[in-house]
Amino acid sequence: MSERVRPQAPAAIRAVLPMTLVFLYLPLVVMVFASFVVKSTDGIGSFTLDWYRELLHDPVLWAALARSFEVAGVSALVSTMLALVSALVLERWVFVGKWPLRLLSTASLMLPELVLALSLLSWFSLFKMELNLFTVIIAHVTLTLPFAILVIAARLQTLEPSLEEAARDLGASETQVLTRVTLPLMLPGVGAAFVLAFLLSFDDFLVTFYTNGAGGDTLPVKLYSMMRMGLTPKVQALSSIMLLMSVALVAVLVRLSGRRDRLN
Repeated sequence: MSERVRPQAPAAIRAVLPMTLVFLYLPLVVMVFASFVVKSTDGIGSFTLDWYRELLHDPVLWAALARSFEVAGVSALVSTMLALVSALVLERWVFVGKWPLRLLSTASLMLPELVLALSLLSWFSLFKMELNLFTVIIAHVTLTLPFAILVIAARLQTLEPSLEEAARDLGASETQVLTRVTLPLMLPGVGAAFVLAFLLSFDDFLVTFYTNGAGGDTLPVKLYSMMRMGLTPKVQALSSIMLLMSVALVAVLVRLSGRRDRLN
């Protein structure tokens, strides 16, 4: 019996994907192109790297970039560690109230980011905490933790229970099963959770804007303050650099996801 051939989708439907990609990425292409253009007095544009040279010699932007990496690195590390423990508890332990706790661990994903930012600001004000990079890190851990739990828990759900059972049958203790079987198999998911948390923290503006103190602007906040003075090629150059960093981190995340699929 011959295999039935699936009919092709109508041409109008097949055209939706290219149109969607153009709609999403054409503004980014225009922004990157504009960061390499300088206009002369007669309105004719020419290629230049002057805007990127200005960024390289701007110590304020370098300080903002360093703060962004510091906040993103620390918050991603803390979020990943907490998510690892939380996912193990939620996926491997049996206790009363497990399902409500599972729902609460990811409920904040459905909250608008503005609501989360205002609630964190109210919390800090209640305890009279001075707004600084420490409060920003706490806020970013709160923001990224549910995402990290979701990624690591998904990895745990794909692991074959027979591997852990075989280790127990061979005389391994629960600690040995965890450290020599479960955790090594979870490493791709843990790495993906770290990269995702880092990316969310590095690109975040709204939560950082509400929980940051004076003189501690991260790169997205600094970009916002520059845009208030008008859209200039220097702002577009800075946005292009941030876009490049985000794409690089997404590429790492995709590579880790591909490695996880191969391990499965």
